[in-house]
Amino acid sequence: MEKKELRTVDIIVPCYNEGENIELLYRETRKVTAAIDGYSFRYIFVDDGSVDDTLDRIKKLIAQTELRYISFSRNFGKEAAMYAGLRASCGDFAVIMDADLQHPPELIAEMVRVIEATGCDSCAARRVSRKGEPAIRSFFARSFYKIMNRYSDIEIVDGAVDFRMMSRRMVKAIVSMPETQRFSKGIFAWVGFETRWIEFENVKRISGESKWSLWSLMKYAVDGFIDFAASPLKFAGVFGSVTAAGAAVYLIVEVLKTLIAGKDTPGYASTICLILFFGGVITTILSIMGEYIGRMYMETKRRPIYIEKESNVDED
Repeated sequence: MEKKELRTVDIIVPCYNEGENIELLYRETRKVTAAIDGYSFRYIFVDDGSVDDTLDRIKKLIAQTELRYISFSRNFGKEAAMYAGLRASCGDFAVIMDADLQHPPELIAEMVRVIEATGCDSCAARRVSRKGEPAIRSFFARSFYKIMNRYSDIEIVDGAVDFRMMSRRMVKAIVSMPETQRFSKGIFAWVGFETRWIEFENVKRISGESKWSLWSLMKYAVDGFIDFAASPLKFAGVFGSVTAAGAAVYLIVEVLKTLIAGKDTPGYASTICLILFFGGVITTILSIMGEYIGRMYMETKRRPIYIEKESNVDED
């Protein structure tokens, strides 16, 4: 009987100051992957400019088994780390997961099962609860998904995380988008391909602290919204037109009042309020336009998404 050819899966792990979690992640993930028949799993650790011993821990693992790694010259962000890992992947499938074990390794087996059963190109995880998360953070997260899905050209499932398994053709489609300002959740949705979802409960970090503050999450949400929605520009145009129309009507009314009843004594308070109001409207519209123009400017520079300091990944 002919032996079935093994399918290769690259597990991509972005790391930033995750030295305490590297060995545990590898050990727990190996327990799961060792029980999956017909698949060969490899690892690509991406050190995102860590300032702790993350890189040393990765190299220590490499001395014991065959692993691949990429180390950045500085911290370029998780988006760049995921892109670097996907670009280095050459397996039949690729899995992206965090190093802090908030993405349960046992879900990898479920992802393999779903892809085999359905033939889909992607199986992704979504959180169905935010237990243990600050209430204000949960509120903003849910609001983001509602606004994003209503006003952008893509739809992101509420609770979607970066933890997912993707086919080779989906990975190639993602890597073919070398934009500097990256929002992977939007890119995953934009490239299309059938995606099935599996649910899991929120898991606390094993050790260390989250690198995402409320401010950085809000900035990330704004980045994602601007990257995949032109509605702020449309809103600014509509609001400006409505305001101009209202001002025109007000001007006509004042002219008629002057012609019919004579000119009233002007009110300085109302004049100042109107000046401040329209000044604020103009400034807001210019700020929205400036945000889009600024992103266009940064993209035209064609700077690399990341810079490698060292790596054991062979370049094609």
